[in-house]
Amino acid sequence: TSKRRLMRAVTNFWAYLWSRRQNYKTEALKSLVETDRLVWEHWTHDASILPIAVFPHWKHRFARSEARMRANWQKWFSPGFEEQFASILERVRDQGALKTSDVGEGEERSKGGWWDWHPSKTALEWLWRTGELMIVRREGFHKVYDLTERVVPEALRLAKVTTATSVDWAMQSALDHLGFGTSAELAAYYDLASVEQARSWTKAALREGLVEEVMIEGADRALRKSLARPGLRDLALDAPEPPGTLRVLSPFDPALRDRNRADFLFGFHYRIEVFVPEPKRIYGYYVFPVLEGDRLVGRLDAKAYRAENTLRVRAYWPELGVRASTARNSRLEAEIARLARFAGCERVEYLPGWMRETLRITSQ
Repeated sequence: TSKRRLMRAVTNFWAYLWSRRQNYKTEALKSLVETDRLVWEHWTHDASILPIAVFPHWKHRFARSEARMRANWQKWFSPGFEEQFASILERVRDQGALKTSDVGEGEERSKGGWWDWHPSKTALEWLWRTGELMIVRREGFHKVYDLTERVVPEALRLAKVTTATSVDWAMQSALDHLGFGTSAELAAYYDLASVEQARSWTKAALREGLVEEVMIEGADRALRKSLARPGLRDLALDAPEPPGTLRVLSPFDPALRDRNRADFLFGFHYRIEVFVPEPKRIYGYYVFPVLEGDRLVGRLDAKAYRAENTLRVRAYWPELGVRASTARNSRLEAEIARLARFAGCERVEYLPGWMRETLRITSQ
């Protein structure tokens, strides 16, 4: 629940960087967030770390979040929660940054609200989602909140950006990050543009020559109409071959964040099973996709037992058509050893029968 969600968010930030850069140190992100203030934490499609320069575009997101939460107020919250907003904001202003454990003593928790939070915790989260507060650091997995005016430079805080400008930025930035995509995929990347706004932007961008329609071939040879910058084919032909490094990915890695897109492009049908009852799980509680070059080649079920200083590997399933070899197995075990170090474990334990056969599954 709430703690699990926090753990997932923090782990996702670190694990994405760690899987992409062999020499990544977790302290680097901590410094950027807490000291340099060059990046900040908020929502896109999930909890994310963003450049501070994009803050003005999130003003529209703040307003939309507030409208949505107010529309669901009676369903999500117990009476009396809203009265805490002003008092919590004033407390942060007077006392400085606060975390959840600093507030809410003696308060009755919500029944069926936001993960059974007490009113003061709800106020902190509400004020963060609507832009009044910022997350300035984490202590363990606890968010620490402070006033936005003490964190974000005034020029960015007071900048006025139209909705149309933010939609244009979000769609173009998403296109540059994804390389190509449908208008719905581009809109979902930051979740700043509605479906209607994305369609309107697409029509204008096609007229102006900012994008062109291309046909993308998926893993099963099916074709999908997508949007791309003009000249994408030439760029693709000139691109270097991806390195053959084998890497363990976070389940929330950007390559997999859109599960349907990953299925179409890679033939990799992936669903995290954290919230699936154990008897119904197919692969495991928290299974890591494994990337080799430009191909998703397997799934790893591993868990850190820090009290035992051990990363325990329960299973590895190769994808269909991926052949085991001495070289590939050696690269996999080297990456698992690196994962153990990242998790703070000094040893790896492989359970009997951990190297499994491919499961032929097309849906879950």
